[in-house]
Amino acid sequence: MLETPLALTRRARRMNRVLAETYPDAHCELDFDNAFELLVVTVLSAQTTDKRVNTVRPTLFAAYPDARSMAAAERETLESIVGPLGFFRAKTESLLKLSAALVADHNGEVPGRLEDLVKLPGVGRKTANVVLGNAFDVPGITVDTHFGRLVRRFGWTEETDPVKVEFAIAEVFPKNDWTMLSHHVIWHGRRCCHAKKPACGACPLASICPSYGEGPTDHETAAKLLRTEGPN
Repeated sequence: MLETPLALTRRARRMNRVLAETYPDAHCELDFDNAFELLVVTVLSAQTTDKRVNTVRPTLFAAYPDARSMAAAERETLESIVGPLGFFRAKTESLLKLSAALVADHNGEVPGRLEDLVKLPGVGRKTANVVLGNAFDVPGITVDTHFGRLVRRFGWTEETDPVKVEFAIAEVFPKNDWTMLSHHVIWHGRRCCHAKKPACGACPLASICPSYGEGPTDHETAAKLLRTEGPN
């Protein structure tokens, strides 16, 4: 029997309430002190982990605390700092272009509107929503790899395009929930609902998840798959 839109909405919101109870401390796992730092570390987090980005952050912002200093950075020096993150040449190029655009178009400040953020070099809707939700308290849905695969596994949407996923989920949840919803789902994806072997038998959503059984259902076996924090 197909789930009606109303039933889906009720189930999805119930799942989010359970996740909120499970992860009361859920937050952005990238370290930052201001909007510029968050924008930069989010760009750097592509194809690496938040933990690795956090390790280079102190050195990076000690050298380049704002857009003007980063835009004037020596390429080789910047490359040496972001080198441990991989793809260091491309990431250095992204930071130089991004910082230059902030200086040229926004007087060195990070804009607080989605339409302005997505015009910046290397900034898509995912990065923009991270910055809006966590630096400006403007609700946004962050569709990263974890979020996309979980909302499909949860049966909230069948969309695969990140923008279409964002719009579909925005129809299910009230706007004020968007930022924390993103954190709840991403935390669950990193700690329990793994891509290859979800810990179904130890999952707080087991009774209301249509994908229950994709991973081991024995509690003892599943519990061994749980992580207390996101992957390194």
